[in-house]
Amino acid sequence: MSMHNGAVYGVKGADGSGVHSTTPLNASQPYPTTSERTPKESNHDHCGVETDFLIVGCGPAGASLACFLGSYGLEGIMIGAARGTADTPRAHIMNMAALECLRDIGLQRDIDQVSSKGNCMIHTRWCHSMAGEEYARIYSWGNDPKRKGDYETASPCKPADLPQTLLEPVLIRRATQAGFQVRFSTALLSFTEDTGTKLITATVHDRLSKLEYKIRTKYLFGADGAQSQVVKELNLPLIRKPGQGLAINVLVKADLSHLVDSRKGNLHWVMQPDCEHPEFGWMSIVRMVKPWNEWMFILFPNRDCDPKIQATHDEYLQRVREFIGDDTPAEILNVSKWFVNEIVAETYSSGNNIFCLGDAVHRHPPMNGLGSNTCIQDAFNLAWKVAYVHRGLAPSSLLETYSMERQPVGESIVTQANQAFRDHLRAWDALGMLGADVSERRRMHGELSEASPQGKKRRDALREAIQGTAHEFHGLGIEMGQHYCGAAIYAADEQEPFVPPGRAAEDPVLYHEPNTYPGSRLPHVWLNRAVPTTPTSTIDIAGHGNFVLFTGIGGEAWKAAANTVSADMGLPLEAHSIGFRQDWEDLYFDWERVRGVGESGAVLVRPDRFVAWRIGEVLSTPDACTARLDLVMRSVLGYRKQPQAKQ
Repeated sequence: MSMHNGAVYGVKGADGSGVHSTTPLNASQPYPTTSERTPKESNHDHCGVETDFLIVGCGPAGASLACFLGSYGLEGIMIGAARGTADTPRAHIMNMAALECLRDIGLQRDIDQVSSKGNCMIHTRWCHSMAGEEYARIYSWGNDPKRKGDYETASPCKPADLPQTLLEPVLIRRATQAGFQVRFSTALLSFTEDTGTKLITATVHDRLSKLEYKIRTKYLFGADGAQSQVVKELNLPLIRKPGQGLAINVLVKADLSHLVDSRKGNLHWVMQPDCEHPEFGWMSIVRMVKPWNEWMFILFPNRDCDPKIQATHDEYLQRVREFIGDDTPAEILNVSKWFVNEIVAETYSSGNNIFCLGDAVHRHPPMNGLGSNTCIQDAFNLAWKVAYVHRGLAPSSLLETYSMERQPVGESIVTQANQAFRDHLRAWDALGMLGADVSERRRMHGELSEASPQGKKRRDALREAIQGTAHEFHGLGIEMGQHYCGAAIYAADEQEPFVPPGRAAEDPVLYHEPNTYPGSRLPHVWLNRAVPTTPTSTIDIAGHGNFVLFTGIGGEAWKAAANTVSADMGLPLEAHSIGFRQDWEDLYFDWERVRGVGESGAVLVRPDRFVAWRIGEVLSTPDACTARLDLVMRSVLGYRKQPQAKQ
């Protein structure tokens, strides 16, 4: 064994795969005891508590960030103004991109145990009531027979339905196990930054004891939702577009299991154009929360409805029963209001020690299921950069790439989610929901059954509108096709600028085409051994806090270069060869199809599993390979000035 910059190097597992490298930053280690993790008290300036990391917000963004930071052995404090985890389901669709992030820290099994999958998510429907007539349906979330292959080749994970009420406890439990102290009923009031030390002093209010105290921290993370106090204190500029009105969430306990055999799906648009309706309940999305006895009825009021409208409990219950359509007993558990926003921050950070993420910086309707998924991916992008800088493995300039990479993603998902909401107007119109009064709506809706040119036109409009919602319910491109540019991506060895390949070039929302162009997500490919064992995804070989270099036959010099650069820089950098009788066997030839480089070339993957760099073939000498990899690593990590060559 040898020591370099405090990192331990040793031979990998008994199978001999990979190269000598540092111990992974988030290698499994016994958690410190509670007393060891207790934040330090301080007498400086009457500051009550000191910590390195303060996360404001305990929702999917803040809690996942705590989990990811904790996986690197980093400890801190997380505060939330609420009394506990989410008391209403809120977000629920978990896409594969977010699940891969949680898989990286070993939470896949925990998620599988509490989520719904498969037939629970097979359709989205349009109907008169849950028990009544159906107008149309579309396959959703990877269940379309024509799209299943796209989903299976995109990721080792599968889309899941996981209400926020079940997701947050999983994340909070892991965060506390990993060393984060969690304080609910604790609101951030304000914070100041010492210009000399760059330390931040936050003033917080304990709503239980009614006391105020201060927390001094090196890093502050604003994950405190749409009313973010951190964003307000920073006065981050927000790009705002006109909102699209009020929505009312009515959480309902009702056993609809007798209906679902022929109506399987987790989203049901209920519209009754032939009926009078109250102002607060023009139409509804009925969303499965727990199969099949808990549901969220998302009510959309009339466009001219007063947003301050207050319906009674009995009025809500009556409307819910009308949307159910039979005599099933129903109980209202909760009612809450929200607004359809189209807002994104222009930047996500202030300096190199205050960062915002999640709904604090991107706010939009739940279409495409992009909300909590994007929150988790924000956190995953940010965590490895913070960990590397905090550990002295990278300069602080690396942190500048967080906003550079994630803000364009946030802007794109806000735009898509709102466009998906607007796209539903076509279906509403075709079904007759936009008529001025009930008689007009009945006439328009009745045309759907007519053997007339007008009836044919309306039926065609309905079909096209429903098929158009595939951009929401099969938007694999917007979920998985995120592409980064900037300083943490090295594209200098590319001959052409990035252009989405294949079908993604024609429709980047619907389609994801795996590729290794720098800035793209690492493609998922199933690999195995020469003597077959359990298949392993490239996704699982990469990540876990490490940089990973993939090469192939003839690429031995890249593996030696990875060993040298890892030792010289004190970085967790692994190398794996893929090919015939290499570390990993490409038995389906899928890696050969997507790798984008020759057999002796190399693909460098960041800890967040995005491709940082690639090169087509091995260079002329081993020293040249080492020099190129060293240059690339220093560029990706943010070293603006290259160190002089060693004598």
